Amino acid sequence: MPELRKDPIIGRWVIIATERAKRPDQFSPPPEGPSEGECPFCRGNEQHTPPEIFAIRNGPLSEKNVSDWKVRVVPSIKPMLRIEGELDRRGHGIYDMMNGIGAHEVVIETPEHINNIADLSLEQIDSVFGVYIDRITDLGKDKRFKYVLVFKNHGWAAGGGRIKHSRSQIIATPATPKRVKEELLGARRYFDYHERCIFCDMIKQELELKERLIIDIDGFIAIAPFASRFPFEVWIMPKGHSCDFVALEDRHRRDLAKILKVVLLKLKIGLNDPPFNYIIYTAPFRRPKVGYWKTIEEDYHWHIEIMPRLTRVAGFEWGTGFYICPLPPENAAKFLREVKVEIENTVTV
Repeated sequence: MPELRKDPIIGRWVIIATERAKRPDQFSPPPEGPSEGECPFCRGNEQHTPPEIFAIRNGPLSEKNVSDWKVRVVPSIKPMLRIEGELDRRGHGIYDMMNGIGAHEVVIETPEHINNIADLSLEQIDSVFGVYIDRITDLGKDKRFKYVLVFKNHGWAAGGGRIKHSRSQIIATPATPKRVKEELLGARRYFDYHERCIFCDMIKQELELKERLIIDIDGFIAIAPFASRFPFEVWIMPKGHSCDFVALEDRHRRDLAKILKVVLLKLKIGLNDPPFNYIIYTAPFRRPKVGYWKTIEEDYHWHIEIMPRLTRVAGFEWGTGFYICPLPPENAAKFLREVKVEIENTVTV
């Protein structure tokens, strides 16, 4: 019989459609898109991107926009929001409007033509996280911005485009996104009632039950969430409480790089390199004012959500807001636990 499960944070219902269930090994990635042309992101092609905003370079005397770099950040050539101008908040009858002010940046994660971040070294992934933190911190100095979203689109079906070069995107917005606000409000409601962080309680329960646990390593946990929207959806969370991704200490960045690489390699090996999105959810910028949210540092918990694109959202989902997942998360977690991967010559489960 199908099962309805409620997300404990935002209250969203998910249908675990057991009558449509597939075995984990029956999922296959959708076909790839058109073939790629010349890659503008590879070392030596710096002239094919806009001038860089930021880069980690191999030496202190290295010049901008030349090939001596490890991670590079450039403006998007098709920005969703633009940094120049004023917000100009205004009304139009019953409607609210403002100018499309923000920032849209592309993080080129490697100078080599490698498609999946899972295939980068731990050191390189660590550097990518360092760049995320630097860019969020810098964009936070602009008082027009309330939130910075970091996300990755890997593969054609996930919006990754035809160029198969590992990259992610950073978008600063002048308003807190609705999806983020739903999580923030849900976490605060739980805290107001229990005086505890819901994410911390979730981590504790998943470690005790182990049904949806994928890996517990070096201060981080990866789980298949109880109300998974998609087959093989994975959440990565720090076991130590923190609301801000940018507060991640240098010594823990490599640990995060390790668990992300393990999870993504398990998805790649076990599911034949599926397209996926990942999103880093962190607390918005805090600028005290009347009604300032005083408990956010206690009630919210940053995390990464990884969503393989193995099913499609259709009319029922759009009409109801319910997601249909044809694989129980317990089965997904068991399958991924059993996929063995090798990290720098060490076999990890």
